[in-house]
Amino acid sequence: MELKLKIWRQKDARSMGTFVGYNLSGVSGDMSFLEMLDYLNKTLIENGEEPVAFEHDCREGICGSCSLYINGRPHGPEDVIATCELRMTRFKDGDTIMIEPWRAKSFPVLKDLIVDRHAFDKIMQAGGFISATAGTAPEANSISIPKEVADEAFDAAICIGCGACVAACKNSSAMLFVAAKVSQLALLPQGKAEAGKRAMAMVAKMDELGFGSCTNTTACETECPKGISMAHIARLNREYLKAGLQT
Repeated sequence: MELKLKIWRQKDARSMGTFVGYNLSGVSGDMSFLEMLDYLNKTLIENGEEPVAFEHDCREGICGSCSLYINGRPHGPEDVIATCELRMTRFKDGDTIMIEPWRAKSFPVLKDLIVDRHAFDKIMQAGGFISATAGTAPEANSISIPKEVADEAFDAAICIGCGACVAACKNSSAMLFVAAKVSQLALLPQGKAEAGKRAMAMVAKMDELGFGSCTNTTACETECPKGISMAHIARLNREYLKAGLQT
C-alpha cells in the first residue's frame, strides 16, 4: 500500500510549525498506525532525515499517550479506540492522511506530534484523590456497594487522560476528563467525604489552566476512546452546585 502523509513538523515549542509531505510505500494492512509511523521513521533515518517525534508507551489502549489528530478526528476514523489500536486496514492504497497534534492552548506543542499534557496532572493534583489516611486495607466486602454503582464508578475510572475530549471540543473544554475523575470518587463511599471540595478545586484548576467551557455539543463523548458518557458531566455539575450552596 502506498500512502501520502501530511505530518505536522515543529522543531520545538518556540518554533513555527508546518505540514510536511511524505510518500510512503510498502505499508502493510497488518500494521497498526503507530507501526506505520515507526516504518516511516526507519525510512527517514535510512535517508539521513530527522524522524518524526510522536508519543507512545503501552500501545495497548491503556496509557493514553498515543494522542494524534488523524484526518480531522482525535485518534482517527474508528470509534472508541486509541491511536495505537487503529489498524492500517482502515485506509486504502493511495490515501492521503493528515496527522497533527492536539490543538488546544492548554496542550502546547513540544515537538512535531508531541504536546505537553501536564495540565491534566495539575487538575488531578488539585483534588483527584482521597486524602484520608485509611491505614491497612480493609476486607474488600466490608463496605457494601451496589453492583450498578460500582459499575458506573468503574466506567468513569477507565478514563486514560489522553485529551481527546479537549481536542474534539470547539471550546477545548476538559469537562469530560474532570467529570470522569470526580464521578468515579463521588459514587463511592470513600470519596464522598471530600466530594464538594474536590469538585470545586478541580473545576477551579481547570479554569485557571485555560480550558474552555462546556456547551454540550457531545463531541467529547463521541471521540472518547473509552466511550465515557456525558452523564458524568451532569454529576460533576450537581457536585459543584451542592458544594457552592454549602459554602
